[in-house]
Amino acid sequence: MKPYKSIEEFPKKLPIFPLTGAVLFPQTQLPLNIFEPRYVQMIDEALSTPNRIIGMIQPHQTKGTDIKTLKKVGCTGRISSFSETGDGRYLVTLSGLVRFQVAEELPTTTPYRQIIANYNEYQHDLFPESADQIDRGHLLSLIKKYLKQRNLLVDWDIIEQTPTDHLINYSGVLVPFTPEEKQLLLEANTLIGRCRALEALFQSYEHEHPENTGGSNELH
Repeated sequence: MKPYKSIEEFPKKLPIFPLTGAVLFPQTQLPLNIFEPRYVQMIDEALSTPNRIIGMIQPHQTKGTDIKTLKKVGCTGRISSFSETGDGRYLVTLSGLVRFQVAEELPTTTPYRQIIANYNEYQHDLFPESADQIDRGHLLSLIKKYLKQRNLLVDWDIIEQTPTDHLINYSGVLVPFTPEEKQLLLEANTLIGRCRALEALFQSYEHEHPENTGGSNELH
């Protein structure tokens, strides 16, 4: 995949996959199981384009109605790998590129939704951010406490070897935060801002569940 150097290289008109609880961050990967016919068609059509780009975004359902609007921020992903199953599904991996704001949702004849995307606030997503100012030791201690409180079994050696930026961004993808909490992380403008929001989420869980101290020996 060629590196993108400017937001001008990204399509203004963007097919989107609205999915509650599924958030894609720049520099991360997200596996998807595509089975609804409208999204199978979307993947078919995206694969026929040179860039293979779609947008991931969370829907926002208005209370008391069936109308699902969209969150204001999502993230573009390139279909970096895919396989077809015998029952008409796609198993897809999206590689996160750059975030976008929804400028306008388009009327369309396709069964899937499309938007006009505004990338102006997120040019910096295209270039790796330095994690030098982040207290990695403090972040790791919060992750360890959270995992123990939730009794989640992990290979701690792998976590310790993971680069700091990946620890932060993949926490937004993999940790079972609420959809609103994941959106909060996605909308943090910088890596440092996202780390602060992540640390606040871990600390809030610790304060809400101080009595739960069990965990796996793997974390010690």
